[in-house]
Amino acid sequence: MQGGASLSTALGVDYGALAPLFIILGVACVSVLVEAFVPLAQRARVQLVLTLAAIAVALVVVIVRATSGVPATIVLAGSLSVDSVSLFLWGTLLALAIPSVLMIADRSVEAGGAFVADPEALAEAQERAGARTPVTVGAGGAGGSGSDGAGRAGSSRGSATPPPEMHTEVFPFVLFALGGMLAFCAANDLLTMFVALEVLSLPLYLLCGLARRRRVLSQESAVKYFLLGAFASAFFLYGVALLYGYAGSVRLSDIAAAAAGSLRSDSLLYGGLALLVVGLMFKASVGPFHTWTPDVYQGAPTPVTAFMAACTKVAAFGAILRVFFVAFGPTALEWRGVLWAVAIASMVIGTVLGLTQTDLKRMVAYSSVAHAGFLLIGCLAITPAGLSGTLFYLLAYGFTTIAILGLISLVRSGDGEANHLSAYAGLATRSPVVAAALSFCLLALAGVPLTSGFTAKFAVFSAGLGDGEAPLVIVGLVCSAIAAFFYLRVIVMMYFSPPAPDGPSVSLPGPLTTVSITLGVVVTLLLGVVPTAALDWAAAARFLG
Repeated sequence: MQGGASLSTALGVDYGALAPLFIILGVACVSVLVEAFVPLAQRARVQLVLTLAAIAVALVVVIVRATSGVPATIVLAGSLSVDSVSLFLWGTLLALAIPSVLMIADRSVEAGGAFVADPEALAEAQERAGARTPVTVGAGGAGGSGSDGAGRAGSSRGSATPPPEMHTEVFPFVLFALGGMLAFCAANDLLTMFVALEVLSLPLYLLCGLARRRRVLSQESAVKYFLLGAFASAFFLYGVALLYGYAGSVRLSDIAAAAAGSLRSDSLLYGGLALLVVGLMFKASVGPFHTWTPDVYQGAPTPVTAFMAACTKVAAFGAILRVFFVAFGPTALEWRGVLWAVAIASMVIGTVLGLTQTDLKRMVAYSSVAHAGFLLIGCLAITPAGLSGTLFYLLAYGFTTIAILGLISLVRSGDGEANHLSAYAGLATRSPVVAAALSFCLLALAGVPLTSGFTAKFAVFSAGLGDGEAPLVIVGLVCSAIAAFFYLRVIVMMYFSPPAPDGPSVSLPGPLTTVSITLGVVVTLLLGVVPTAALDWAAAARFLG
């Protein structure tokens, strides 16, 4: 016991500080055992309860630690920094994971759930049912309805109807991805950051290819995400190698110290930073490193799209903030101009290409690219106001995006989603509640007052102005005004266009999806009307290098 205690002390293992990470990763391992030993009939319920319990307990631990005044600490031999910024990001990730998991677990909108693990089973069931349409139809492109023959066939062997049980391997995937995200945004050295990046990315690659409907499109999105993600990881790792050659260490504080007074050539420093930025910007969907985003958002199962759009962006920008503030803050004058160009490119690309989209999931993807540019304004400020504004923006954007994608999943044609813009014509007459909720969330993305989007943009743009980024803020305001067009276009279609007689229907959401959407809409409203508590928590966040 003494030997174990001394080893724990030497490694700096603070179990209280690391409890949220240990809970998520530990339950993820237990969830794998559940897949192996729990009968199929009870597996979905056990996995859902286990996953939600782990996330809820971890969230409670984060809140207790954040409010108890426990000092920040660096643990695991300096590899993880559990400071107030980490706690805010952990709380945001865990809070966003709850509605995401509820959407993933829902089986009322799509019989059998949104996921299937065995495409051959679908083909066999389709053949036995005598269906005339192939299972793996890549319908639902930019103008597709998102329906294919898989909806009329089951996914269990020897059965022509969808089974009551869903494929539950998605739950350990989500937990492992979430654990990687927690480690990614708290990493205090670049090597730990790279390992966490791979831990969060690999489950997402698999999740993107497990859609029950539109099998070809789903698998195509998974392959694109995997291949481009591998290239981005290679850039990241090469950047880590160059920075190690410059500073003799991969720890962020050591890189900052070397940059402030090293006699080595700065070409290693800025070359390493450039390659590092490519990997980070790819994961954050920042233009022009966004090429995977529209195809993956469109092809992945909508609950996975919601999880990626909200949680992955929080983790990626958490890592970007830590790298910029802790490692490269002293050299901001040298690299800020280049990242100004990246931020402008992201805002312009997301706004201009978003105007051309007729598929709502692709529109949300390009909206994500534009919002990534807005977030970079706060990141580039390198001030407490920039840090707090960016953190609040991540929280607000995450809940709004989950609510929007949850509402999109309800509009269906046949057995699949109807994502084309024309499907939303006259939606207000068919489902006034869905139309009103979707309109409110779209207005939040546009930054209309009394929504979280307005408060978030105001915080980020104010921080940019306070740090001399007036030209960047002006570009952001212009892009926000232009982007409002494609949000308002959807609202106009819903309220002022006549519905087609044979148009898509609106599915009645089950309790899990209802809770998920309601939570997103309510938080979007509260952060716009009474944002003080969240803003104060974000304003108190500081890095511990």
